[in-house]
Amino acid sequence: MREFRTALICLGVAWFSSLALPKFGNATTVQNPPNVQPEKNGPSPVAGQTAKKDGPSAASSQPVKSADYDPATYVIGADDQLLISVWHEPELSMSVTVRPDGIITLPLLNDVHAAGLKPLELQALLMERLKPFVNEPQVTVSVQTIRSRRVFVAGQGAKPGAYPLTGRMTALELLVQAGGLGPFAKAKSIYVLRKLNGQETRIRFNYKDALSGKTNSDIVLEPGDIVVIP
Repeated sequence: MREFRTALICLGVAWFSSLALPKFGNATTVQNPPNVQPEKNGPSPVAGQTAKKDGPSAASSQPVKSADYDPATYVIGADDQLLISVWHEPELSMSVTVRPDGIITLPLLNDVHAAGLKPLELQALLMERLKPFVNEPQVTVSVQTIRSRRVFVAGQGAKPGAYPLTGRMTALELLVQAGGLGPFAKAKSIYVLRKLNGQETRIRFNYKDALSGKTNSDIVLEPGDIVVIP
């Protein structure tokens, strides 16, 4: 009987060992995928991060549109933004804003009075002043943003306020840009308020005649004009 029990125990141990060994082998093989999985998925986060970094930089720079103006006749004023370009001199090329005192500050030249000059006149002045520092300087001055020339709509306009005067503009064109007249506007009483020699002058504006296209009925605006709509 003892021998029989001993035989049964030996058979049980052998059977249990045969079951335990495959489990141990599977446990060993299961440990490998975690080491392989990061290598498989590793490049994906890096590619995603690269796309996030490259995306904004590609779209961050947008071209600046030039204002509609004539460089031969336009007069630079305070708050105008200018682009100064010096050929083959990138450290001297930059965007500057005319200060309220009419002055811009540039490398090597320090303060330069720009207000009251036309872009072509400012170009000639900068080229002359850069000669001691640059061999045959070539300068280009362009107006990026016009802030010094403004006209105004006051009273019963649809959208009263200040509007940039970037080129030739008439009173009718300004009113169209401002959304026309309000519901309570008196079309027959509109006038342009303009300063001449320090004194305010009223210039009658016949809105209906200008709207119908009658000659000499519209008024060409000047900087600082106020179109008053009673």
